[in-house]
Amino acid sequence: MSYELKIHPEKVAIVDEMKEKLSSEGVILISFNKLDVKSAMALRRKFFEHGVEYKVVKNTLTRIAANNLGITELDDFLQGPNGIAYSKEDGVAPAAAIKEFLKETKSEAIKIKAGILDGKVIGVEAIKALADLPSREQMLGILAGTLAAPITGLARALNGNIQNLAYALEAVRKQKESA
Repeated sequence: MSYELKIHPEKVAIVDEMKEKLSSEGVILISFNKLDVKSAMALRRKFFEHGVEYKVVKNTLTRIAANNLGITELDDFLQGPNGIAYSKEDGVAPAAAIKEFLKETKSEAIKIKAGILDGKVIGVEAIKALADLPSREQMLGILAGTLAAPITGLARALNGNIQNLAYALEAVRKQKESA
């Protein structure tokens, strides 16, 4: 069911923006009803460090955007004051940023409600598991190291053989000189 007809024309741009945000690589919906200003600033700094954007959302417009994307399971979570943390490049970054914030501050002011991954709503346990994964950059580094290891080993082996050949040739040269 499309809600597009029930909103004012000036709200269509906001719904389109929300659809873009909800289509990001990693999206987490959080409740922040007990968050004080100091903690809110610390949370925003943590998001910035991880390259995550954060926005306080209007539930009705978010519901419309989610439903237009076919993500109807999000409706149950859109009650009370909510914000979304999202990253367009790294699906792990929002979860990792929230995990770090909660670990550092021991705050109970925010509550993870749900997340969206590959167009599907995921629960709190899945988000916690996601937070334990390495970031995209770390994964690329691991992959590059894994791919480079055989090449490095081959280069060392060839270098060792060339050195041994050089030693053998030097020994033969010295032997011929003395003879």
